[in-house]
Amino acid sequence: PDLLPTDVTGVSIYNQKTSEFEFRPGPAFVNILLADEINRATPRTQSALLESMGEYQISVDGVTRPLPRPFLVLATQNPIEYEGTFPLPEAQLDRFLMRIGVGYPSLEEEEQILINLRRIHPIEKIGQVVDAEELLALQSDVWDVTVDETVLNYVVRLVRATRDHRDLILGASPRGSLGLYKASQALAAIRGRDFVLPDEVKLLAPSVLGHRLIVRPESALRGRNAQTMLENLLEEVKLDIGEFDQA
Repeated sequence: PDLLPTDVTGVSIYNQKTSEFEFRPGPAFVNILLADEINRATPRTQSALLESMGEYQISVDGVTRPLPRPFLVLATQNPIEYEGTFPLPEAQLDRFLMRIGVGYPSLEEEEQILINLRRIHPIEKIGQVVDAEELLALQSDVWDVTVDETVLNYVVRLVRATRDHRDLILGASPRGSLGLYKASQALAAIRGRDFVLPDEVKLLAPSVLGHRLIVRPESALRGRNAQTMLENLLEEVKLDIGEFDQA
């Protein structure tokens, strides 16, 4: 809670020797930024990441500085009912590509955690597997994955259906459409294909769209939530497989 926006973005400090202000970049000037327990930061500090996540740049004292590429923000958050937490604003949630629930590990996984931590923390044994240039090249390859016009139309209709849902105050924005489109391309590439299947869109939709939806209070009282609504929409919004070309 005591973290300030300048603790993230950086700050200009007056140098008495040169009689000039010098900018000292904050931790946001990295390739991968991990914001642990982001919802413990105040809304003002959370908002300090908005420009970096949307524009890949940071403006401090009227000067805009580009961030290194590639740039990626990973964040963890506690359940909002915990004390000392602040819900993330909708504009910032919309800038995260996915929200993935971690939950508790299984019995076997928890046992393995204890075994792995007997002598040394596993993070100390992690080595570099790719450099920035290679990662940028991989991102470029993902953009070349083909998305059939029928699948593209399915993505747009699915996202637009969230905006007309009677139980939602807010549906997914065009940023959600773009996120689902790009995530589907990435999953297809990971699976070794150069085209997207409709099943990949369906698989990713809950993770890509769920955190962008706001449920009406009266619907929430009836036990409705964003995930169940997305499941219903995936059943209602149909794709004409007969028009889909996998060639």
